[in-house]
Amino acid sequence: MLEQLGALAETPWIYVIVSISVLLDVFLPVLPSGVLVITAATTAAGTAADAVGDAARGHAGFPQMLALVMCAATASVLGDMVAYRLAWRGGDRFDRAIARSRRLTAAQEKLGTALLRGGGPLVVVARFAPAGRSVVSLGAGVMHRRVAEFLPWSALAGLTWAAYSVSLGYFGGQWLGAGWIGTAVSFLALFAAGAGAAYVVKRPREA
Repeated sequence: MLEQLGALAETPWIYVIVSISVLLDVFLPVLPSGVLVITAATTAAGTAADAVGDAARGHAGFPQMLALVMCAATASVLGDMVAYRLAWRGGDRFDRAIARSRRLTAAQEKLGTALLRGGGPLVVVARFAPAGRSVVSLGAGVMHRRVAEFLPWSALAGLTWAAYSVSLGYFGGQWLGAGWIGTAVSFLALFAAGAGAAYVVKRPREA
């Protein structure tokens, strides 16, 4: 996988693949979009660092990292808005769709009340929690929240998540290379952020 992404990282196709994955995982939370973003960033950073050597290592791959952040963040917001609009128009159907998914149902039970109490900032935190993005976007549509209330927080959440994920891959690739070690360390940091986000989101509900 790393070898394939290493080849793709030097072509525009990597941005297309990342964008599609991030766009769709609001409907299919099983898609590993975060893992893909980190792997692409790690591979691109590690490959660029190896190519330029130690002297320019600090800046290797930075343009690619910025492009990855913008693609992932834009796709995240677009996916959120599509889910929001669809849920707005068909709230009952989306409630039934969530009910058919064990993962979304569990996430809705854990996040639903907390998000209602926590407001906008919690939307950003929930972006890192497993299935949190799906619950937030679909829930905002089902509850007919205004676009002005949802869109700014969705944009901030998408940009924060994308910057964090790409940064993990970038520094992992810079410090540990484009191999599996750098990627694995970045994955652990992403999963730790997800676990922490899930804990933070649940605290208002449990209180």
